[in-house]
Amino acid sequence: MKAILSFVFLAAVFLSATAQKFKPLDDKSEVKFTIKNFGLNTSGSFHGLKGSIVFNPSDPAACSFNVSIDVNTINTGIDARDSHLKKEDYFDATKFPTINFASTSITGSNNAYTVTGKLTIKGVTKTVSFPFSTQNQNGDLVLTGNFNIDRKDFGVGGSSAVLGNNVDVSLKVVAVKD
Repeated sequence: MKAILSFVFLAAVFLSATAQKFKPLDDKSEVKFTIKNFGLNTSGSFHGLKGSIVFNPSDPAACSFNVSIDVNTINTGIDARDSHLKKEDYFDATKFPTINFASTSITGSNNAYTVTGKLTIKGVTKTVSFPFSTQNQNGDLVLTGNFNIDRKDFGVGGSSAVLGNNVDVSLKVVAVKD
């Protein structure tokens, strides 16, 4: 009997210490951006979030994110602008239908982490690093974070004089065990 209890205890400890696989829920998640256009803040969002998340709060080095969003879901609240943003001089959604992020390292503890990874937009890949936090919400994993990129680094928007270069990105990813 002691052997069985010991095995059950060790199995429980092992399972709680291993990273768990999650999948993002697109309908509960938010991928938002803000950029200056003619000097005014213009906001929008993307949907179509897909991918995999491996997460264990006690071992961030064993964690990973490999996610994408659908460029064709861009929504700024103005259909004509959204159609223009999908064209070649901006996101070129026909040739590059997704924006991808794959982590290369995750560090931190106590629900405050930093992720570094490869962000690919319009066929251009750059390393980005940003802080994020986690929480458990009714059994779901919720990750929130913010970062800033330069649109010109990714060839988005060409040399537009009225469009700002800095893009603020805000993420709220809700994920369930896969």
